[in-house]
Amino acid sequence: MLGILACSNQPSITRAGDYASYFDDEWARQKFWDDGLAEVATYQAQRVVYNKVRQFDYTLITVKEDFNKAYNVKTDDYRRQDLFPVIKVNEFARIPTENYPYHYLTSLFFKRENPIILHKLTSSSQEWCGNTFKAITYNGNGFTYAFNSYWDNQGAGEIALKERALFEDQLPYTLRSLKFKANLTFQAPVYELQQTSKASPPQLYQATFQVSEAKEFTEETWLVTVQFAPDKQSQYWFSKKYPNALLRQKAYDGRTLELKNIRRYAYWQH
Repeated sequence: MLGILACSNQPSITRAGDYASYFDDEWARQKFWDDGLAEVATYQAQRVVYNKVRQFDYTLITVKEDFNKAYNVKTDDYRRQDLFPVIKVNEFARIPTENYPYHYLTSLFFKRENPIILHKLTSSSQEWCGNTFKAITYNGNGFTYAFNSYWDNQGAGEIALKERALFEDQLPYTLRSLKFKANLTFQAPVYELQQTSKASPPQLYQATFQVSEAKEFTEETWLVTVQFAPDKQSQYWFSKKYPNALLRQKAYDGRTLELKNIRRYAYWQH
């Protein structure tokens, strides 16, 4: 099974206000997202499973939706008085192995005016050993983490994540909203990756972010290097052109993404 990552020392925490100024809260409020279409990006991906590098396609979907407060989900009734706009980010992977495939779907939701603080996250995994489901919701201070898995000591439960931190899963979206500039450096707390089959309390890193310019592509790009721990560094390459698409990712645990194609369409229509 895919293991959960651990860090031996609990970091000191940077409060949200200390790093919020490095992000543009107008980023997702551009008219670009009001055309009723979804941005669907497909990546050539790899991830280590059973000590072997697996190749697969990874799909990252970004689209504006309207939630209602009553159920905290996409509404079917647009005449309601409790609607608010969100950006949904779906991250889907089907990873083949010799014995059986792994399926992952992580859905992240952000209030349109706040690309930093996660509003809601659900993540599920399915493979022949069992399935796992996690739901994380922002409660105004920290997060409520509910889970149901097939792992011993992680069967079902709910815990409080008291720190208002970023999540590693959200970085491909949230980092697009940076106020990019060369040599920008700051720190922020980040909970470890949730797109796993495990449901143990997530490790919290005090990560250092550094922005530089990259020359590896035909277009001008920004490179964001994230140092989660001394031995855990990830890199993200973004287009300099709005909407700052993620072009490449290299994670500390062997996960990689390389953009194959990106287009806008209503994927839910047949």
